[in-house]
Amino acid sequence: MKKSPSQPHYFIPQPLDNKRLANLCGPLDENLRQISSALDVTIFRRGEKFIASGTNAERAAAILERFYALADKPVSVEDIQLTLVEQRATATIDAELDGADAAIDKTEKTEIESPVLKTRKHDLRGRTPHQAEYLHAILEHDITFGVGPAGTGKTYLAVACAVDALERDAVQRIVLTRPAVEAGERLGFLPGDLAQKVDPYLRPLYDALYDLLGFDRTQKLFEKQAIEIAPLAYMRGRTLNHAFIILDEAQNTTPEQMKMFLTRIGFGSKAVVTGDVTQIDLHHGQKSGLIDALNVLHDVRGIAFSRFTSSDVVRHPMVARIVDAYEAHAGTASIGNAHITSNNAVKRLSQGLTQSAKPRHAKK
Repeated sequence: MKKSPSQPHYFIPQPLDNKRLANLCGPLDENLRQISSALDVTIFRRGEKFIASGTNAERAAAILERFYALADKPVSVEDIQLTLVEQRATATIDAELDGADAAIDKTEKTEIESPVLKTRKHDLRGRTPHQAEYLHAILEHDITFGVGPAGTGKTYLAVACAVDALERDAVQRIVLTRPAVEAGERLGFLPGDLAQKVDPYLRPLYDALYDLLGFDRTQKLFEKQAIEIAPLAYMRGRTLNHAFIILDEAQNTTPEQMKMFLTRIGFGSKAVVTGDVTQIDLHHGQKSGLIDALNVLHDVRGIAFSRFTSSDVVRHPMVARIVDAYEAHAGTASIGNAHITSNNAVKRLSQGLTQSAKPRHAKK
């Protein structure tokens, strides 16, 4: 008889190995707490027996079994979190497919294999089905849009593809750009010259390059001008041939800036546009160039669109919950505003009917 989701699930390591048990649990049982927090389950340990209770207890027991098999060496918190990301994304995709077409056989749900990229990180790959699709889209199209919440790897994977193309001599240089939009502060009040004012806005791109190429190699490529990082405003009037171009934080472009950027692409070049339409820092009333481009270019041949959700967040498990909470709140707020607007309309209509129903007094 199959257990219901509310029944506890047990995991008893076989064969018993105290060293593996210690590596699995982590210092002060930190790994167990990570699994409990991410899956919203309770995990008890009684000697060598693990007891998981909660809606996702079966998944928790499966993860414990998987990591025990790999626990001949210490299991890091990062390993745990990445595996939880993969499990969550796969479960979400399966649920979407089941909801879209209940007749689809699970054997037909083939997992997309992530392409291998040539970077310093040999284990780099798409951790979720959407990330694997994104990597394939970048490799197979001249222009790719990656849209989704923070932490889904949009920029990092795009930079990884750029590094891969440079290492394979598919392009001659990498050009990374983003709009220097003021989010709360004004550039003029920041210390330093123009380069120093803009540099903090481009820091995420530097971090990705240092991680994928190493600090020394990145600096050498900057000196050879094989890598260029610049604000979007500096792109006007240029034609970029044989380059891998990435526009980051594209939600903060205007439609005119987006058009200007997309028309910079020259022969032998590839472009990736990334952004999160829920975090727009433009002034109130300004239209986002990313949203405009998604509407204008959706039928243009040769352009790929990859969309990410909270299930693709490759950060601390709490980040996915935070994204879900904000999305749920935004949906509730929009429904509430529509309800208020509807009530106000009904109220005004009833007031109008009441006024028209009042008898008019004859003039004296």
